[in-house]
Amino acid sequence: MVHFAPNTKRFAGVKEWIFRVTGFLFSLLSSGFGIILANSRYWRLWEFDDKVVQLVYIGLWEAYYHWEFNFSSTETIILVHSPVNSTWTISPEFQCARNLILLAMLIKPLVVIFSSAAIKVSLIKASVPEIQIVCYKFSVLILILSSLCTIISVTWNHVVDLYGKTTLDFPPTFPVKKDALIKKYSTHVFPMGLLTITLSLFGVIMFLFEIRSLKIQSKLNALHVSKQADDRSINEGSVICKICQEAT
Repeated sequence: MVHFAPNTKRFAGVKEWIFRVTGFLFSLLSSGFGIILANSRYWRLWEFDDKVVQLVYIGLWEAYYHWEFNFSSTETIILVHSPVNSTWTISPEFQCARNLILLAMLIKPLVVIFSSAAIKVSLIKASVPEIQIVCYKFSVLILILSSLCTIISVTWNHVVDLYGKTTLDFPPTFPVKKDALIKKYSTHVFPMGLLTITLSLFGVIMFLFEIRSLKIQSKLNALHVSKQADDRSINEGSVICKICQEAT
């Protein structure tokens, strides 16, 4: 029984570090997958009935296609990329995906900054749970906001592209016309978006556990300080009584 309290305290410390490190890693992975998602060329994959261009890979900011042509009696295929700019007819769901993914990509590094700051505060001798709680609360809010941005963008894009009618169209100089479109393919963008959201939510859960643990620690620290103050008052009262007895 003598070693029960120290072992319990040590176990609680290890558990807190598991929450901190795991939440940090989940947020870091989510940020990495978010960057990959934003730069993916497979937001839309369209097949065309055309002899020159059969497949067009459409990313948020660039489109890619393989161009087949004969050069010196030899059939040559090259990968051509075309910027998705103002010359295109940008559909509402595509513009929304751009804006929301860009927002999620820009704010998610703040989670890494806040969680790193919270870990750094926990390393100092005079740890301040209140500062850590604020950092983790900001991290949770940012992860939830970025998850909402991601789920809206990938879901809307996926549903409208495969099951709805999109107004996204090529510029007049594009080598293939949308009228030649014969098939649309489901790509890895939607499942990757769900994976990114899942990683973010796991990070949220870890940070919430850490916030709960820090709040308990803060209450225990307050009780400890209060007990020390009460003991000090009792000791001071005893000293005064002894002085009074000696005086009488």
